[in-house]
Amino acid sequence: MKKLFHLLMLAILFTGCTMATGENSKTNGNYEPLTTKVPTRPSGQKDVLGLTTPKIETVRVGFIGLGMRGPGAVSRFTHIPGVEIVALCDLYPERVEKSQAILEKAGLPAAAGYSGEEESWKELCQRDDIDLVYIATDWKRHADMMIYAMEQGKHVACEVPAAMTLEEIWAVIETSERTQKHCMQLENCVYDFFELTTLNMAQQGVFGEVLYAEGAYIHQLEEFWGSYESDWRLKYNKNHRGDIYATHGMGPACQLLDIHRGDKMNYLVAVDSKPVSIPNYIKEVRGEDPGDFKNGQNTTTLIKTEKGKTIHIQHDVASPRPYSRMYQLTGTKGFANKYPIQGYALQGSQVDSDVASNHENLNAHSYVPEDVKEALMTKYKHRIHQELEEKAKEVGGHGGMDFIMDYRLIYCLQNGLPLDMDVYDLAEWCSLAPLTELSLENHSAPVIIPDFTRGGWNKIDGFRHAFAD
Repeated sequence: MKKLFHLLMLAILFTGCTMATGENSKTNGNYEPLTTKVPTRPSGQKDVLGLTTPKIETVRVGFIGLGMRGPGAVSRFTHIPGVEIVALCDLYPERVEKSQAILEKAGLPAAAGYSGEEESWKELCQRDDIDLVYIATDWKRHADMMIYAMEQGKHVACEVPAAMTLEEIWAVIETSERTQKHCMQLENCVYDFFELTTLNMAQQGVFGEVLYAEGAYIHQLEEFWGSYESDWRLKYNKNHRGDIYATHGMGPACQLLDIHRGDKMNYLVAVDSKPVSIPNYIKEVRGEDPGDFKNGQNTTTLIKTEKGKTIHIQHDVASPRPYSRMYQLTGTKGFANKYPIQGYALQGSQVDSDVASNHENLNAHSYVPEDVKEALMTKYKHRIHQELEEKAKEVGGHGGMDFIMDYRLIYCLQNGLPLDMDVYDLAEWCSLAPLTELSLENHSAPVIIPDFTRGGWNKIDGFRHAFAD
């Protein structure tokens, strides 16, 4: 009887496992990935992959938005040769005056000022003596401003995230393609010193084939919530789930993996934890009812590419965690990591003798010694940093990467080169906001990531920065 009982239990267990496997298979068969509409490119309209435009010897710039980020940009531009700051715009006149004082201190003439009306920025865009419109407003206005500026014949550079919905993203793409104007998202983290050096190492094969990349925006914003006019950023988190601020992590990861330059992102899956800290802040610090607060404490997104590579992205502006962008890559022959410890782990064969003479002490199980890391970063210092690092650290802006970002934008316009980031980068990196929300609202279902290039994702062979010579 005991033997019969054991046999019966084994049969039930086996049947249960079979049924579970069958149900999972059936579920996988029934649940197709979620898709979104990809509009057909209008007849006669062409892509802007590798877009070049006529050289602009002196780039005439107008700035819209002079609150948190705008004045710093105005100040940095006073240090870039071949720039004329033509116009300044903000809703509040006192902000325009503060930026005029920056120009005066730099020994530059006053710019035309626009303020006082919600749509004063349109007057700036309508000027015929501006080549580039630089937008640093809250992200709710970004898409409308970019579209209008390009329609007025201007190139555009816009703070992150540049667009928040798929409708906005496609409208920005259509306008850039129709007008053949540059539309660049101002993602500064791709110019940080560890990231750019590591990118150069990856492009030279130091890590073998890069198969996995991480990125994040982990930054508790509790002390900053009151700095956003009309509470726009907190309200956006209250009303939306998902990774609504993904570009700092996405930018470096996508450049490492040559996204839309030989590979493309195929689909994503997002999960989030329940919201706790920000609703508690609203209730306990502000004395308000948080209501139905939607965005999770932490949002984690996994992405699979056409070539079988993966990207891991996190968003957490609620938890008391050390600041991190989680920058990391894993290749077939090496590894790089920035947070919380900067370091490289490499197979000994990947380190030249001029960097480390004793290869026996190098293996992929631990970080290379500090002196080897420094030697690697010196050997593979990117040309951009070789030319700009000293000046960038003098001018500043997140340690200098903001200045490098602005300088490269102007350099490429002056020399008629493709910009370091195009409108499809903007689209791909910003698309996590609506696509992760779609996944989360459908029980973390996989979501197809649109090919924003509409078939041109492998037209360019690898991401590279352009230089005049």
